[in-house]
Amino acid sequence: MALHYRPKFLIWHSHVNTVTGAVLSIATMLDGTSSVLAHRLQDAALLILSLIFLPFDTFILFVSLFARSVFSGVAEFKRHQAWQRSGFHPRRILVTGVGMTKGLVLARQFYEAGHYVIGADFEPNGSLVCGRVSRSIKKFYPLRKPDVKSGSAPYVHSLLDIITREKIELWVSCSGVASAVEDGMAKEIIEGRTDCKAIQFDIETTQTLHEKHTFISHTQEIGLTIPDTQEVSSRAEAEKFLRDAPLGRKYIMKPIGVDDTARADMTLLPKATPMETSKHVAKLRISREMPWITQQFIKGEEYCTHSLVVKGQVKAFVACPSAELLMHYVALPADSALSRAMLDFTTKYANAGGPGFTGHLSFDFMVSDEDVHNAKNITLYPIECNPRAHTAVALFNGTTAMVDGYLSVLGETSKGFGPVIPSRNDKYYWVGHDLVTRVIMPTLSVLTLQMSMRELIRNYSTFVNHLLTWKDGTFDIWDPLPWWWLYHVYWPMQFLSCFRTGKKWSRINVSTTKMFEC
Repeated sequence: MALHYRPKFLIWHSHVNTVTGAVLSIATMLDGTSSVLAHRLQDAALLILSLIFLPFDTFILFVSLFARSVFSGVAEFKRHQAWQRSGFHPRRILVTGVGMTKGLVLARQFYEAGHYVIGADFEPNGSLVCGRVSRSIKKFYPLRKPDVKSGSAPYVHSLLDIITREKIELWVSCSGVASAVEDGMAKEIIEGRTDCKAIQFDIETTQTLHEKHTFISHTQEIGLTIPDTQEVSSRAEAEKFLRDAPLGRKYIMKPIGVDDTARADMTLLPKATPMETSKHVAKLRISREMPWITQQFIKGEEYCTHSLVVKGQVKAFVACPSAELLMHYVALPADSALSRAMLDFTTKYANAGGPGFTGHLSFDFMVSDEDVHNAKNITLYPIECNPRAHTAVALFNGTTAMVDGYLSVLGETSKGFGPVIPSRNDKYYWVGHDLVTRVIMPTLSVLTLQMSMRELIRNYSTFVNHLLTWKDGTFDIWDPLPWWWLYHVYWPMQFLSCFRTGKKWSRINVSTTKMFEC
């Protein structure tokens, strides 16, 4: 398989047909060149889809609530067991980012372990996030976003206010990419002004790991392998680098900052001729204010990891196959050569950070085709680092063993000698994503003669398999309301806002609630 591929995103395309009128087409993707009308039809179609499934999903919600009330829940049993332990002291914990799967998963784990959880998150366009209705959360607070005028001050002040008011002892940051650096700043202020501890890297570390070029440089300084990478701040500089590249070597260009419009561009460079290369580079918005990197293309498989690091020690770790937009999570066997190699890489990175290195650490790796099955000598090529929680934390569902690792930052002894690794083989998906990409889109593709019946049956079979044997990343039978809320409150509010304002978007990530603008 190639280094990068375009997965079937959770996208819908609304298209106006001059013969049949307004027709919903879910076979292609809208982009920035599509009309505002087309985007509004897209939003209207999704609102209708939510309404269609509302009765059925509401039935599932009430069945789950009934089952929870009749049968003693596993979560409540675990919580009661924790309270019965000698010397147990419930902690007051703030988890931010509870509108995303990763934040919700951690909030549930702390709840099951017997602690009091306060939840907080941004609510873009006034859309009420699903985490606010979770049974695991004692109280929810909306967070103020950083802005151009005041910078990060509104965000940091809202965190400080929550921590002071609720007497928070531990802040577990699960915020998204847009507030990564602000979280580092907030950590330093919070730990400087209160007794609260934070699972978050400081601002210098966050900035170093967050930016692609500084991450690669830092990795090289540690002595770990990196792909050939070069920062460029002009089109001329990019063309020169590609022109002088070793014969036969290919590169992918990426913006250093957050740019949703360029995120999915995996064009291999240089192209067949210098003229084609120049034409492609000319379309990129490269400048000193917005530099890019050219990174060596590694033909092979992509993997990602999630780890909890406390004081330079890896407390929890998981690795899984990855994709450009990852919506299906299957953990690699902990004893596999690939998983052990990635854990070793993470351990070296954490140890190099020293006792002040505390936070969530996630890496994206490329492994060449030759090395994937080579258990003796695997070369990992790190292509990106996310100094924040990864959705792969969902693979820790069903266990509270990781909680001890978090509490070790408060001075409590962490059980065990090695990092906690998921002991179950559960696989995770999001039913909303699969319903569209495995059922609705393929069905319309067959009707428009763009897909064969054999491919349609294969998509249906995959959907049924996920439905029966995989687990939904948001749904939990003891806490079903966030799942219902996600599809019938949060996303409809988002689509309604986009419909009203004419905002254009190309795809959404159900697990992180991220909408990619175009």
